[in-house]
Amino acid sequence: MPRIPADEILIAGQWRRGRGTPIHTVDPADGTVLTTVHAASAEDVDEAAHAAAAAAAAPEWRDLAPHVRARLLYRIGDAIEAHADDLSALQTADTGKTLGETRALALSAAGTFRYTAAALETGEDALTPSRGPYLTMSTHEPIGVVAAINPWNSPIASDAQKAAPALAGGNAVLLKPAEWTPLVSLAFGRLVHRALAEAGLPTALLAVLPGRGSVVGDAIARHPLVGRIGFTGGTATGRAIARVAADKLVPASLELGGKSPTIVREDAEVEQALAGVMYGIFSSSGQSCIAGSRLFVHASLYDTFVTELVRRVRGLRVGPGTSPETQVAPLVHHAHRDGVAAAVERARAEGGRVLCGGAAPQGERYAKGAYYLPTVIDSLPNSARACQEEIFGPVLVAQPYEDEDDLVARANDSVYGLACGIWTRDARAALRLGRRIEAGTVWINTYKQFSVSTPFGGVKDSGLGIEKGRDLIRAYQRQKSLYWGTDTTPLPWAN
Repeated sequence: MPRIPADEILIAGQWRRGRGTPIHTVDPADGTVLTTVHAASAEDVDEAAHAAAAAAAAPEWRDLAPHVRARLLYRIGDAIEAHADDLSALQTADTGKTLGETRALALSAAGTFRYTAAALETGEDALTPSRGPYLTMSTHEPIGVVAAINPWNSPIASDAQKAAPALAGGNAVLLKPAEWTPLVSLAFGRLVHRALAEAGLPTALLAVLPGRGSVVGDAIARHPLVGRIGFTGGTATGRAIARVAADKLVPASLELGGKSPTIVREDAEVEQALAGVMYGIFSSSGQSCIAGSRLFVHASLYDTFVTELVRRVRGLRVGPGTSPETQVAPLVHHAHRDGVAAAVERARAEGGRVLCGGAAPQGERYAKGAYYLPTVIDSLPNSARACQEEIFGPVLVAQPYEDEDDLVARANDSVYGLACGIWTRDARAALRLGRRIEAGTVWINTYKQFSVSTPFGGVKDSGLGIEKGRDLIRAYQRQKSLYWGTDTTPLPWAN
């Protein structure tokens, strides 16, 4: 993969300096500055949007047969896989995540492009049942220019989940990576740019526009040429984007925050549940919208389960993402680490008992990094802020429960509804609970498993719309109905 110039971003099909405020990207493992990216400005967004609209309307792209467009997606997927090690190392440096996780994210992005290519090749329009002397057909067409505004926790996977179906649907994409983590998205842009150029297609079909959300993200969302907005991130920003989309009367998909319950029933397989609960919250250092951050354990198991959980959590290995031994890597940024620490202090003030963690690790190895120890807190009421607000860090709050109705009431007592985990040997209870919990995804005796073929989305304040699934391309297209008259008799007003 070519070296990424520190001062170039992808605007209107060309690599050049952005005209916005420079961004200093920092390695969260030791606080060193990785590079300086010259971010986009509102003027750059406008230029990229007009170039994207022209590219989307260009005959060589507009008239491309679906199976030929699918070849481009396969090529991009192959390129991502071929450069998975480089992309993984870059994302680890930018986000702090472990190399194992970032490699899995890169391969997931490659798989998303391949699955989307297959869906594109096998997609069908429909002849709908006629109710008169005419033939009716339902077809789907590109929207034109679409926005993909992504968070910092899993950039390349999020980039692929939006860009692949958008390109498959015949659109051009304005991709806005998070301010803290632009590097892997720029590397992704390099691969797509090269694939487009080699295929003789307009390179302005993808722009990568890093910068501040309040400047670049807002300019993209509000641009009159942007006909759809895809956003993953915080709920407050999602609400603002929803208002913009409503004013423009354009569709939007919003994957927002979560405060997901994970439930250990009295009949759970304890070893499996212990490992699953830990993985659900402490993998990715808790920086995941679907993190199982609220633990409900049946009262008959609570004391022994939580005691053993805390013992194991204390043994988790905290370190840099580049170390193969690391289980809990640094948080993405020192400012975010400080926000997590403040949330734990609020929990203490509310009467929470910190059973383990609750501080940054000590020692020279951790002194300059954005580290925070995996933390377990109990003795809090369900109304406490730590039980209601998304902390987005390695912090688990635990509560006992007595009966299923009480459990469901407390599990659903949240503005969020993104995910849930259930640990039980009882298949009937799992199905019953899974249907009662207000969440877009429910895992039973597993957690944080994903398939691009399965739709993903949330309810309540966790978002609108879905990503992934067999119909993922249709979300980036407009439906159109066509009628052909077959009756030789003139219409009533023919004369």
